[in-house]
Amino acid sequence: MGLDALFDPRSVAVVGASDNPEKWGYWLASGALSGRGRRAVHLVNHRGGSLDGEPFRPDLASLPVPPDHVVVAVPPRHVRPVVTDGLAAGARCFTVITSGGATADEERALADLVTAHGARLLGPNCMGVVDTTSELRLSWGEFPSGGLGLVSQSGNLALEIGRLLARAGQGFSRFVSLGNQRDIDAADALESLIAHGPTRALAAYIEDFRDGRRLARVLAAAHAAGKPVLLLTVGRSAASGRAAASHTGALVSARATVEAVCRDAGALLLDTAGELVDTAVYLLAEGVRHRSAGHAAGASPRPRSVAVVGDSGGQGALAADAFAAQGIDVPAFAAGTREAVAEQLPGGAGCANPVDLAGAGEADLGNYARVAGTLLRSGDADAVVLTGYFGDYATANPAQADRECEVAHALADAAVDSGRALVVHTMARDTPALSVLRQRGVPVYERIEQAATALAASARVAGRPLLPQETQEAPATYALTDGGYEHVRELLASYGLAFPAAEFVTDADGAVEAAELRTGYPVVLKAMGLAHKTEAGGVALSLGDADALRAAFARMKAATGADRYAVEAMATPPYGHELIVGVRRDPSFGPVVMVGVGGVTAELLADTALALAPLTPARARALLMGLRHAPLLTGWRGAPGVHLDAAAAAVCAVARAAVDHPELTELEVNPLLVHPGGAIALDAHGVLRERD
Repeated sequence: MGLDALFDPRSVAVVGASDNPEKWGYWLASGALSGRGRRAVHLVNHRGGSLDGEPFRPDLASLPVPPDHVVVAVPPRHVRPVVTDGLAAGARCFTVITSGGATADEERALADLVTAHGARLLGPNCMGVVDTTSELRLSWGEFPSGGLGLVSQSGNLALEIGRLLARAGQGFSRFVSLGNQRDIDAADALESLIAHGPTRALAAYIEDFRDGRRLARVLAAAHAAGKPVLLLTVGRSAASGRAAASHTGALVSARATVEAVCRDAGALLLDTAGELVDTAVYLLAEGVRHRSAGHAAGASPRPRSVAVVGDSGGQGALAADAFAAQGIDVPAFAAGTREAVAEQLPGGAGCANPVDLAGAGEADLGNYARVAGTLLRSGDADAVVLTGYFGDYATANPAQADRECEVAHALADAAVDSGRALVVHTMARDTPALSVLRQRGVPVYERIEQAATALAASARVAGRPLLPQETQEAPATYALTDGGYEHVRELLASYGLAFPAAEFVTDADGAVEAAELRTGYPVVLKAMGLAHKTEAGGVALSLGDADALRAAFARMKAATGADRYAVEAMATPPYGHELIVGVRRDPSFGPVVMVGVGGVTAELLADTALALAPLTPARARALLMGLRHAPLLTGWRGAPGVHLDAAAAAVCAVARAAVDHPELTELEVNPLLVHPGGAIALDAHGVLRERD
């Protein structure tokens, strides 16, 4: 069911309305009344009273017309009776502000009741909903109007974002406080924003991703629609808590999974509310500029290089450093560009990148527009950054206000005509010239690092999402009952993964017999039942004869006490490199595959790449090429490259096996030895789901 009754209902009823500004019911009621010109608004409080001329009615049954959207702000024990009355009255949507007093099961039962009647539920325990385009304000706090749609599990964070947007001359198209997400969740809310014309960019703060795969599809859909998504979440400093089970558990954190999903869906994962707002300001301004030029939003390439213009040599140099530190190029100008700039500036001015106006701005404000226009038209950089005093001249000399606004228009005209971005960093705040720039689609920042952060984040928007192929978990031919090497090896071999010849034994005589009759020397001896065999003394390499094998067996038996051992042919192909391939089943996103530099240094190097499983061979190969150590795989200092197709096929096999076997919470091959002739798994381990 759609969410039209959430965002633009025909009528609203606020149950728990109050005339006391110290209560939530007052702010919900007064906010609802602000939309009386568009819809009927009813206030309900059994004690009676009124607000702004609107009488409080005793209950929902007494309303003159059915309520389309019911806002519930009553004590916990009254929530379900109010919802029941609302359903009987024909309500299609409920926003439950109330928190506390209900168990998770009771909240789910409330959601089931609502959805069984064909209605929708936002919350419980939420801050409400705002749609500035439909005059709907059912929340507490200030929500300035603008083009950003925000979905948040934190109400106070939304208020912070709103204040930062207002200071930057921007605001919200819609705001949805998710609360406990018992029905309407982040994916629902974001999906509705994609189809909402006035929403030009999407933002979300999410802690509980619920159906992460569906959310990933929504993020990709937003990207395809030209609406960038800016995401905040928690967990940057949290460890996975599963390192003891496998290397994969230590390397595949919840945060890393979200990073991979955002990368492949074309969303931007940011760290702070400030970064989100700074980036949103740039993206929203970009949309204004494109519309004024008659282009589709997102039509121009993301800025990866900038030309810097400053009226102070120091500020220009610091700006150049700030952008370079964010990975944005500050290129040298072509000779023709330097000459064109020099013609407009006094002798001694800096005409390289950055440009130092050397007093030319004070001499004639028009020089700001002329120099910036020259650089915008030159094509030497994707964007031009104006840093310093512009925007503040009228503060010291009000007589310059009109002229400064004229130049602001000229700057905006140059950006539109060139099809490139102009960004302004200024010491001023809220002057007429800055208002002109913002209205014309020029982003304005008070600190140069804000501008650098915003452009760098914008440049990270992916060109094309790389979501996993849709798949159903296939019925397994058998279910694993043991995650040890012997059983996991058998499973992975059935998916085409190659292993060295091996025999599993219980005593030294059996080990010698296996080596002499089946594997040949040299061999590797491994103790079974250990997650980290090497650290526990459970691996012995390059055993060349029976005496060496017996001695190693005795030492290993004493060190580990293991009951079962693998005798395995020693694999030593030339030019081999060890990788790790693991899959961890995330509670929200399902199977997540990780590839990285493997062996005993896997966690030390932490050179990994993640994606949702399963994988296509092309996607697996792209993950391998995304590693920092990828040059070793393609050939380093004259060494031949490894068989990348075989390596990618091995990654796909591990990923597919994990998808098909939901009894595995983790599956790992470490090391996977890749070499010019192919790929061979040297060890494997699985972690089984705990039984209820």
